[in-house]
Amino acid sequence: MGLRINDVTPDFTAESTEGTIKFHDWIGDGYAILFSHPRDFTPVCTTEFGAVAQLAPEFEKRGTKVLGVSVDSVEDHVKWKRDIETFAGAPANFPIIDDSTLAVSKAFDMLPADYYTPTEGRTPAHTATVRTVYIIGPDKKVRLTMTYPMSVGRNFAEILRALDAVRATDGVPFATPANWVPGQDVIVALSVPTADAEAKYGALDIKLPYLRFAKHPG
Repeated sequence: MGLRINDVTPDFTAESTEGTIKFHDWIGDGYAILFSHPRDFTPVCTTEFGAVAQLAPEFEKRGTKVLGVSVDSVEDHVKWKRDIETFAGAPANFPIIDDSTLAVSKAFDMLPADYYTPTEGRTPAHTATVRTVYIIGPDKKVRLTMTYPMSVGRNFAEILRALDAVRATDGVPFATPANWVPGQDVIVALSVPTADAEAKYGALDIKLPYLRFAKHPG
């Protein structure tokens, strides 16, 4: 069974383009995004790492660390970063870990059955399911996960939006509606009586008895 929402993420130690990373220590007391790829020097993955490089200031503003996982060596990652930076026009200054042993991919259950992953002559198709995003909270628990097929490039603007929604609702009695972006109203949890919500958050916009909007206090 794969990781579920609120599972504590596996801890691991791995070599990366920025040295040895002990995952839980590296996360520290903030949020983190782990995003994985089936191979270096592949077209879709290059565009995605490029998107992350371009969004680096946005992640930094949100106190969120970003960690890439790819099933090749650190040496290959360093070479690949040159291509990423050429394509993106931005420095790829986030770490990418060496998962050539597939230890992290297996720990996060991102692989098909082992017999699909030969140790010799492995191609991106053998690790096609290593196309996952995890948003992880300061408590090292999974807040959100997304998995994509090889043919579909990830929308990192949506991943950033999802991070904003996770941070806006983490530990408070709110949810976000469809297509929510920061600055819009949030949904008051059903566990909070209307009178209590109005006393704390001001007048509610009550669309239905069970659908009550409030201004987000943040």
